Amino acid sequence: MPMNDYLVLSRGQWDDDASPQAVQGAIDAFYVWYEQGLAQGRLKPGSRLEPSGRIVTGGLVTDGPFAETKEWVGGYWFVVAETLEQAAAIAAENPCLQFGLSLEIRPLDGTRADVTVHTNETPAAWR
Repeated sequence: MPMNDYLVLSRGQWDDDASPQAVQGAIDAFYVWYEQGLAQGRLKPGSRLEPSGRIVTGGLVTDGPFAETKEWVGGYWFVVAETLEQAAAIAAENPCLQFGLSLEIRPLDGTRADVTVHTNETPAAWR
């Protein structure tokens, strides 16, 4: 079966009741897991994201991003796997999950956008 790339978005904030030392331990364990995954070809590089940003809508630029804290995206990387289920299983090994973060795993769609193909951007009225 061919290998595919899956985007992993890290969402949320650390649990309020967790100690900073325990969270730092999970962060340290994450980087060990991450570096091993890169070396094994199971992961591809990503990055943490700065808290600041801009939102561009209809030609207007505003401060942002604005979302509920549980929806904040703190970083991203890529998993290399045969299936979405396998990608999710690899992402589930992330040591930081024990302290309140959640991960969204999305397959990449390399096809060119086409208004006749239903996607995330397609309004319900068009379906």
